Amino acid sequence: MHAAFFDMDGLLVDSETVWLEVETDVMARLGGEWSHEHQTHLVGGSMERTVAYMLDVSGSPVAPQTLRTWMVDGMVARLSAGVRVMPGALELLEALRAEDVPVGLVTSSLKEIAEAILSFVGRDRFDVVITADDVTRTKPDPEPYLTAAARLEVSPARSVVLEDSPNGVAAGTAAGCAVVAVPSLLPIEPAPGRLVVSSLTEVTTGVLRDLAARHG
Repeated sequence: MHAAFFDMDGLLVDSETVWLEVETDVMARLGGEWSHEHQTHLVGGSMERTVAYMLDVSGSPVAPQTLRTWMVDGMVARLSAGVRVMPGALELLEALRAEDVPVGLVTSSLKEIAEAILSFVGRDRFDVVITADDVTRTKPDPEPYLTAAARLEVSPARSVVLEDSPNGVAAGTAAGCAVVAVPSLLPIEPAPGRLVVSSLTEVTTGVLRDLAARHG
């Protein structure tokens, strides 16, 4: 196994609940209503996609940049107070570091949001961090994972991606990586080169090495 790449929202930390809170508040400012079903349309997507969708649903004339600012400010404010790390995440990160496996964080979130979470989780846990600001195309495009692999000078085919959304799984698969999926808001089916589990507590470095070896 050359490297392990972790998604952030919903996989590393329980920020999807924070996203729902912020989206609900912002939609109220737009004069509309927001639901869990609306959120499922945006899981694993970019801020641009979120802004466009919310403006379409609400029919509001608010400028996209204004809405983007509301979203980012709301997320950073809530995340700066702390966020719940998903079960098994820190233990797996520590085990990988102990075995000298390069680890990356690859997210479709903006840099400001990632930094708010990393200030709580620990930036030094990752050898590389790729956010939406570092790429021209976000997940489900493979560019984020290919960029992370290139930064670490590792082979995607011998690397493992850990994801919680269909968009993220599609990005990791398209990049040529093996994938571990921990579904959060949307179901993900098993497939060749993909292991589906209910929690990161089920994942060990041995499991990742076996998956990477079979895939590579």
